[in-house]
Amino acid sequence: MRIFNIQGSKVTETDSLPALVSAQLPAQGFVWIACARREFEVMQGQVQAALQTLCGMQLVDLHISDLLNNQLPSHYDYTSQYDVLVFRRLAAGHSETDLAQPGLPLSHLPVRGGPPILRRIDTSPVGFAVFDQIVLTVHPTECTVRDTYAAKLLQSASAESRAAGARLPTSPADLMLRVVNQMVDGFLDLRRELTHQLDHWQTELLNPHTRFNNWSSLMDARLSLHYLDEVCEDQRAAVQDWLEATKTWPDPTTLEAQRERDLLHVRSRDVLEHIERVVHHVRRMEQSVETAVQMHFSVQGSRTNDIMRTLTVLTAIFLPLNLITGFFGMNFDALPLIHQQSGIWMAVGIMLSVAISLVVLFWRKRYLARTPR
Repeated sequence: MRIFNIQGSKVTETDSLPALVSAQLPAQGFVWIACARREFEVMQGQVQAALQTLCGMQLVDLHISDLLNNQLPSHYDYTSQYDVLVFRRLAAGHSETDLAQPGLPLSHLPVRGGPPILRRIDTSPVGFAVFDQIVLTVHPTECTVRDTYAAKLLQSASAESRAAGARLPTSPADLMLRVVNQMVDGFLDLRRELTHQLDHWQTELLNPHTRFNNWSSLMDARLSLHYLDEVCEDQRAAVQDWLEATKTWPDPTTLEAQRERDLLHVRSRDVLEHIERVVHHVRRMEQSVETAVQMHFSVQGSRTNDIMRTLTVLTAIFLPLNLITGFFGMNFDALPLIHQQSGIWMAVGIMLSVAISLVVLFWRKRYLARTPR
């Protein structure tokens, strides 16, 4: 568990929940409590007691179940005291931990097969419970999103970062949106690698000189793209519900509060725009894969037609030659040319003339021409 006390331009970190309870909430600022999912499951009694002491309320049992559910899709819910947002991030979602050592991953986790890029297309939920002065986040074990943003948060509190214009989050909702935006950026970064892999498969599919045998990985990629599409749609719906909920909040009474509210709306719309970019790219890749598969079978069908046409023409050329050899192979003494010394050469000449005439005829009719590629 990592606990951050954010006051103005100052950020302090602790991992002791009793120390936070004894220190009370800051007059200006808020507290970020970040813990692993199994850690939250083991320590939910202590977390609930801390929330009751600090802000006079606890999480509803159904929301606790949502935060502990490893298979829950992205969604938004609320009460009169706090908001709950579950957002699926790009990471493996089956990293269970030992109850005796919450927060530490097991060492015998199964490894997914397939290309490396497909192993990354997995998601796990991150839960946010946003109070007025507290934001509680529930992450998977060893969550890189939490650790990366925590390092960025501590760095932003340094004098150099403040001089460079770095701003700390001004509210629990602001911090939540920044973490969500970082998770969405992970999906945006995935697009380039996934596009390279699909382009490689499309090249193999459309190459007439190679035989594509990697169908299982291609089908896995199609299923992964469908899964990403569903995940992003749930993400977009959750953020839209959050954005609509913020419009029902009481109107700010000061210009600074109004500016912070506007900034929340801007960040929410920015997250939505990023999600829509991912959705658009995923659907375009789905269409590209479908088109490549259809073109592959079209090319294979055209190649098969060329082969069958060539074989048919060759059969048509040798058919009259077989007729001639069959004619002279009959057991009759009165057949022409069989008693002449030059008969064999005359028969060969007739056969070559017929064969050459048919080749020229079929060539002019373009029966022997290859289909341009």
